[in-house]
Amino acid sequence: MTAVPSSLTMNERVVAAAAELTCEVGWAGVTMAKLADRVGVSRQTVYNEIGSKPALAETMVLRELATFLAEVEAAFDAHPDDLVAAIRAAAANVLTAAADNALLQAVVSASYGAETELLPLLTTDSDALVDAAKAVVAARLDGYEVAIDTSRLGASTDIIVRLVLSYVTHPSGTPEQTADDLAWIVGRALRP
Repeated sequence: MTAVPSSLTMNERVVAAAAELTCEVGWAGVTMAKLADRVGVSRQTVYNEIGSKPALAETMVLRELATFLAEVEAAFDAHPDDLVAAIRAAAANVLTAAADNALLQAVVSASYGAETELLPLLTTDSDALVDAAKAVVAARLDGYEVAIDTSRLGASTDIIVRLVLSYVTHPSGTPEQTADDLAWIVGRALRP
């Protein structure tokens, strides 16, 4: 058990504790009482900060998303003049981080997958996650010249984000191989 830093806000402390507990015992084992004990507050304080367990799940997933979006931002910063290279690097960064992310692995693993309400937040009920990722990618596209009609950029961004998310939840190759394949597809799509 890692100590949850007291320098965080109460909300951040509860969400961090929930992530730790999920990694340790699975989402089904996370209760408001256990969170309260871990954070050192009353159960009512946890409810006041988070609300319901489904709200906690979404908050936890979106907090984790922020770490992945930082990888995307870094990739675009590293390749300001080459969109295909930026997409390749972003995909590789995200997929590499996903492979090493304990919370993500707890969510998608077979041992927890059947008992969790977290997995749908990455798959069938992923609107908030997809929208947040699309917003980051779309904002970064403004700095690049693309050879496709701007009306198709939204669809292209949506497809890229959903492909990467699909590979995050169900990898089929190494991060580098998958990133190369995604970059190839993006390169083809950007041709006039």
